[in-house]
This record gives sequence, C-alpha cells and structure tokens, in this order.
Amino acid sequence: MAYKFTRRDSHKVSVFILTFFSYAFFHANRKAFSNVKTSTGRVWTPSFHNASEPELKPDYLWNAHHLFNSEDSAEQYQGILDTVFMLAYAVGLFLNGYVGDRVNMRILLTIGMASSSVMVFIFGCVCEWATFYNKYFYAFIWILNGLMQSTGWPVVVACMGNWFGQSSRGVLLGLWSSCASVGNIIGALLVSSVLSYGYQYAFLMTSTVLFAASFMIFFGLIPSPQEVGLESVEDDENRENQRAGSTSVNSEEQIDREPLLSDTHDEGATSEGATVDPDDVTYNIETTRPASLSFLKACLLPGVIPYALAYAFLKLVNYSFFFWLPFYLNNAFKWKESEADQLSTAYDVAGIVGGTLIGFISDRLGKRTVLIVPMLILSIPSLFMYGNSPNNVTINIVLMSLVGFFIGGAANLISAAVSADLGCQKALRGDDKALATVTGVIDGTGSFGAALGQIAVPYLQTGLGWHSVFYLFMICMFLTMCCLFPLFIKELRSLRCCCRRTRGSVSLQHEDGE
Repeated sequence: MAYKFTRRDSHKVSVFILTFFSYAFFHANRKAFSNVKTSTGRVWTPSFHNASEPELKPDYLWNAHHLFNSEDSAEQYQGILDTVFMLAYAVGLFLNGYVGDRVNMRILLTIGMASSSVMVFIFGCVCEWATFYNKYFYAFIWILNGLMQSTGWPVVVACMGNWFGQSSRGVLLGLWSSCASVGNIIGALLVSSVLSYGYQYAFLMTSTVLFAASFMIFFGLIPSPQEVGLESVEDDENRENQRAGSTSVNSEEQIDREPLLSDTHDEGATSEGATVDPDDVTYNIETTRPASLSFLKACLLPGVIPYALAYAFLKLVNYSFFFWLPFYLNNAFKWKESEADQLSTAYDVAGIVGGTLIGFISDRLGKRTVLIVPMLILSIPSLFMYGNSPNNVTINIVLMSLVGFFIGGAANLISAAVSADLGCQKALRGDDKALATVTGVIDGTGSFGAALGQIAVPYLQTGLGWHSVFYLFMICMFLTMCCLFPLFIKELRSLRCCCRRTRGSVSLQHEDGE
C-alpha cells in the first residue's frame, strides 16, 4: 500500500527546513568573525614599516585606528571577545530556554534573528566605514549579539521536538543538528568569497542573509501541531501504536475502546461511512500552551545534570575549533586566510556525517550514551595526531575530518537528540513541557565551558604554543567521558538485559514450535 502524504507530514517538512536554515544562518553570521581574525588583527595593530617604506609622520594620523601595539595583544583581545560573547550566549540560553516554553516561539526566534543581524552589521560594517575603533564598544556590541543569538537553539530544538517523536529523533535530529555545521560551511564560503574586498564585506554578507531569513520564520514557522489543530506528537504516536497493535481485533471492538474525538460523530469517518486519515482532520484542540516546568525542576530531571556538565567540556573543545581553526591554519602553517577558511569546512562536514550516522544507530539501539562515550574516547588519540599534523594539506584534512567526526558528531547528537529526549522523558508524565528549558540548561552550561576555553586558547598559544592547546582539548574530552560514564554503564546493563530477554523469548518460541 502506497504511503499517503498527510497534512501533518507537510507541516513536518516545513518545520524541518525552516528551523534547519534559521539556525544555519545564525551560525553563518557567527562564523564571520572567526574567519576574519587575521584581517581584523592586522587592522587593529600598527602598520609595519621597513627601510624601503619609512614610517609616515605624524604617526597618530596614519595609525590613529590601531587598538593594540602587537598582533599577540590583538589575538588575546579576540579571545576576550569570544569569551564575552559565549558568556552572554550562555546567560541568554538559560533565559530564552525558560521564556521559550512560555511565549510564542515564532516571534521570539524572529526577533533574535533580526536583532543579531543588526548587531553584526554594526560591529563589522558601521564601525569600519565610520573608522570608529573602540574595544569597549566592540565588547558591548558583541555581548548584545550573544544575547540575541541565544534565542535560536532552545526554540528550534523545541519546535523539532514538538513535531517529531522519540522513535525517529536520533537519525532525524542527528541529521537536522548538522544545521550548525552547514551554517559554518556557508559562513566560511561567504566570507572567503568577499574577503579580498575587505573584512567588513564578510560581516555585510552574513548579516544580510540572516536578516532576510528572519522574515521567512515570521511568516512560515508553525511551532507546534496544536497551533494548526492537530494532535500533539505524543498523542499521535500513541494512536499509531494502538493502531499497529490492534490489527487482530475486529473493527467494532476497536471503535468501542477508542475515546471519541467528538460528542456527535467519529472524526475518522464521513457521514457515508468512508474513512479518512485522522491527520487530515482538524481536531477541536485547545491551543492554550500547556503548563511549563520550572527551571529548577528541569535541572533535576534524570540525566540533565550529567549531560549538562559533559557538554560544558565538550563544547569548550568544539567551539574552540569553531572560533580558532581558520586562525590556527593561517598562524601555524602560514596558509592564506581565504584558503584556511575553506579548508576548515572539512571539520564541519565530518561532524555532519558523525552526528547523522551515530543518530541512526542510536535509534536502532534505543540508547544514545553507549555510542557517545566510545566517540569521546576515540577523540583523544585523534586530537593528539592532529596536534602533530605535518605541514601537508591532504594529511591535515584527513586528520581534521577524523577529529570532526568524533567531536563534532558527538556534540551534534547531544545538543539536539539527547536534549529533546530529556525534555520529553517519561518522568514528566505528560503533564509539563520542558523542551526549550532543558535545551537551554544543557546548551547554556556548555556555553559557559566554551567561554572559558576561548580565553584560555589565545593565552596558552602565545605563551606555550599550539601543542599546549591540544593537550587542554584532550583533558577536556577525558572529563566529558567521565561525566557520562555512569550513564554509559547503566545503558550498557540495560542493553544486556534486553539481549537476554530477547534470547529467552526466541528459545521459548522455538520450544513451542517443537
């Protein structure tokens, strides 16, 4: 029998595409600064003079815009900007996760996208065109940008969780969570295409794309099935499970057992008795938002604290690659900045593959931690190898992809599929909705860890070299694995029990057959 594409399915496709590209453009906008650090560092430091090009007088006129006396100082300030951005982002995630469960998520996401694009435009374009260089103003704008960017992730994860059930979240959210990596790739390609005209045009490109996308979200996004008169995803899954499990029951008995959707007639049938798909029916469902879980109760849900702490260490490493990988390739190997931007996309491509593949396998197993922990363990030797990579483009890309597969893949799965699972777990008993709140807790805690990493990376690099940075990454991955190890053991035991029960049922069926 051919599958019928229902109204619910069309809304799912729409929500998947809109949320995917909204957060991808968030990340593309965020990626602009990461990809122009070398260029901004040169603008913020005095011009170099040699014997053939004597120093121009008066110096205050020709170098009036410089903020720092050396490129090392500029690099450390860039780390400070990354840190204040991530701190503001972390605070905003906690706030917007809590608010997202209580307001119209479409409006919240639209405001965040439009506001973030304006902040980036002011930071990169207005300041450069007006030749206004002030490190305190830069920090202030970047803090506001972090707060605006934090509206994105809790809202888009909550929208996806509202439309897609737990049985398919691993592969779907594993694939969908690649939106961040896709955004990084889009941002890198946009920046490299206009960088030769000046770094300000990189900010102009990405901010314009994000601002235009905010209109798409405002007019197109439907945050939950109830807003268009459809059942919630939990009720829809329960009905499908009942339908699948009642094939041996005659139709009259089945009708007697199912609750009526209307006092006057069955919504699944017409007056002539012909049946229609329930997804094509508009149910009389109250559109008022369900009661939302308090912030403290969301933190105390089973599994939330271990994953939040683990994600703090993991995001420190993942976002250090996000913020510093193009600069590392330029600084350590002296590759062109535009070339480094393009090569760094290999990390994101590998993260997409890793998150999707592990998400698919975790759906089949019904467990996530038993797959995430081995990825974390394997990331440690891969980091050691990449930290000792020779100055060879091919070898570097291969090792970078290996690191991206393990670290980026695990980060994508935790930030999306695991967060959605924890926000819809059985401990809630269907009374409360906590998707955005739980997502904000996990990603917010991770962002605090990432903020500490961005201040540590430039100071370690300028003081001890890049090898010390990679040793920090390896320690963080080990600590991530330690946070999840108790859950890993618990899920491993659960899998063993399931295997034993399966073997027992198979042997009983074999004996009955004999």
